[in-house]
Amino acid sequence: MASFLSLNRFLYVFVFVVGTGTLGAEIAAARLLAPFFGASTIVWANTIGVVLIALSLGYWLGGRLADRYPHLRGMCLVVLVAATLLAIVPFLARPLFDLSVEALDQIEAGAFIGSLFGVLFLIALPVLLLGAVAPYAIRLAVPDVQHSGRVAGRLYAISTAGSLLGNWVSALVLIPLIGTQRTFVTFAAVIALVAAAGLGWRYLAVPVALAGVLAIPVGTVKATENGRVIFETETEHQYVRVVEREGGERLLELNEGQAVHSLYRPHSVLTDNVWDGYLVLPFAALERPPARIAILGNAAGTTARAYGEFFPETRVDGVEIDAELSEVGRRYFDMDNPKLTVHHDDARPWLRRTDGRYDVIMVDAYRQPYIPFYLTTREFFELARQRLAPGGAVIVNAGHPEGNYDLERVLGATMAAVFGTVLRDPI
Repeated sequence: MASFLSLNRFLYVFVFVVGTGTLGAEIAAARLLAPFFGASTIVWANTIGVVLIALSLGYWLGGRLADRYPHLRGMCLVVLVAATLLAIVPFLARPLFDLSVEALDQIEAGAFIGSLFGVLFLIALPVLLLGAVAPYAIRLAVPDVQHSGRVAGRLYAISTAGSLLGNWVSALVLIPLIGTQRTFVTFAAVIALVAAAGLGWRYLAVPVALAGVLAIPVGTVKATENGRVIFETETEHQYVRVVEREGGERLLELNEGQAVHSLYRPHSVLTDNVWDGYLVLPFAALERPPARIAILGNAAGTTARAYGEFFPETRVDGVEIDAELSEVGRRYFDMDNPKLTVHHDDARPWLRRTDGRYDVIMVDAYRQPYIPFYLTTREFFELARQRLAPGGAVIVNAGHPEGNYDLERVLGATMAAVFGTVLRDPI
């Protein structure tokens, strides 16, 4: 009886650790896809869908294996293989995704197809094997039919608690601190360690070897044809990199890099691009430079920098949900306007809480396919109007596919329900 209780205690630890690794791998897989296919709802749906299918097949496989090999050694060997496969995922990802992006760039559904098959190829098998643990552990832990419900419920509850911890640790701690590659390897090493504990000391070589993989340099996540990567990181929100071209011009790219979110030129605050419009368009409504503006989507501060040069008396409130972009702006994009106050918050909640009145509210948070729907509604524009000073204006940067103006027309119609005058300027 004592040995049976000891086995059950070990199984509780086992399913908890495997639970952390399963959901941690899901979060890390989505971040692994982001620099190549983005982080849209479609990519997340593919990731979650593949993980759920793999877990379902794993439950089925685990039940069959548990009946055929009802011993701890069999379960631990399955998990040891899963941990090894999990550790090699980030090293296979870059060459696979590079080929996928090149092949699918011209296809309208490229992000959907590429992310779907990317997740299938990389993490379906290790997640399937990790999914086999739950029914396997129940088979080993149930002493008799009378206790089966209680034991099964306890094991699933512990496994789910582990998954919850893996979700938070992956998203909030490991990915921002050590990156996606090392997050995969860390989860793999911990899972391998608990499997080796059930197999015996001879198998400790596997988690030790996986831990050694952490020392492998990460390198640049992906190549670029725009220049050279001088900085990259993974924040709580996204993959971030700074690309420098000849002559010192710098670009801020996020996730798959389909849009440039900030631009820096060493000898001019002008960009020959959309940011220059924010300097000119306020005068469609104002007869003087704005006294106070709000920039919803400040990024690395391109617009704020230009206002510091041309309108040094204008007070600027820059709202940016990702605090690390502000650090990137100060370090690489000369974001040093003394009149700039940066607020690290989501745009709409911040606008609701602020008691400021602005001559101009600039909305620069739209990047397809990541347009936050709650920044496009009539209610949002009514809120923005309430925060305007008399005679003020709201300026929205709405990027769109080349030759397609449907978004501008629909957005303009929504704004026209709130504002007396709505103008479109194809910069």
